[in-house]
Amino acid sequence: MSQPRKFKSLVLEVTLSAALAAGFAPHLVHAQTGMTELKGAAMPITVIYPTAAVASLQSLGPFQIKAAMGAAPVRGNGRLIILSHGTAGSAITSFDLASTLAAAGFVVASPQHPGDNWRDQKLAGPESWKLRPGEVSKTIDAVMADPRFATLLDASKVGVHGMSAGGVSALAQAGGQWSMASLVRHCGANLKADAGFCLFGLRTAEEREKRAQSFVDTSNLPASLETLEPVARDARVAAVALSVPLAAIFTSESLAAIRIPVGIVEASQDDVLVPQFHSSRVLKTCGNCKAIDVLTGANHFDVLSPWPEAIGRPMADQGGGAFGSKFDRARLPASYQRIAMFFQEHLVGTTGKH
Repeated sequence: MSQPRKFKSLVLEVTLSAALAAGFAPHLVHAQTGMTELKGAAMPITVIYPTAAVASLQSLGPFQIKAAMGAAPVRGNGRLIILSHGTAGSAITSFDLASTLAAAGFVVASPQHPGDNWRDQKLAGPESWKLRPGEVSKTIDAVMADPRFATLLDASKVGVHGMSAGGVSALAQAGGQWSMASLVRHCGANLKADAGFCLFGLRTAEEREKRAQSFVDTSNLPASLETLEPVARDARVAAVALSVPLAAIFTSESLAAIRIPVGIVEASQDDVLVPQFHSSRVLKTCGNCKAIDVLTGANHFDVLSPWPEAIGRPMADQGGGAFGSKFDRARLPASYQRIAMFFQEHLVGTTGKH
């Protein structure tokens, strides 16, 4: 690891330690984690929140989580956070982060993005990227329409966390813009260096070669590809956090123009979305963006938890981490606390009042 990265990691450790010592780390006394699914929404939405009910171990397929299913929520800090999952993802793989946020007093809502989730990937890629920011807004609306949560929340300052492709949801909500031309030019120039992104999901040499050929000539792209996707800013979104985000497609101009706080978690060994083209690029380009954490030795999927071995081991054989990297997963709880602290600062304030 380079000296600058070592120094950045050390600074983050010292900052966290000082904050914890000062009592800044957010918490909600005696609260446990509740979990429910909204009914009648445009898409499945899982809500994780503070509750007074006793949480118990739940088995959801190969996943085990500790939650009070369907329990009544209790008042926390009055703020809502939307968690946007990655390609083919789900709410469960970010449950430990959501539970950490709920323990800090936040209500956390995770939409299952239509056409790009663990059950259905027919829209995965650009078609889903176009829809995701609007799905964040629909999720805010759905939570605020639910009588169990509406009276407990003030939606004037909402947070969004995006992991991987969820970074498109979050960055677009922060004001980032992208185009297909940006994607094609990036992959034309960096096909080998960022193959995890440019050739994502392709298993055979024939498929990879066909995709590579589509990036050969980027000198005269059709005008239709140059069209920037409309800014989907929802005025209620006041802060954004990103974990290993998909970001190479965003224009430098739009990233530089972001005005709301954006925090970023990097995985130093990410070979799916190589940091220099994605997370590190955002940090260098966006003046209102800052590092939340650097997970040394982590690969792309190491930021997720829980990760059952039944899923993590086979995934490691395909790359991207989980159980295939040297990352110490015992680091994750502290990293999730950093994200909670970021939202605490920008949505609630250091005093805990709102």
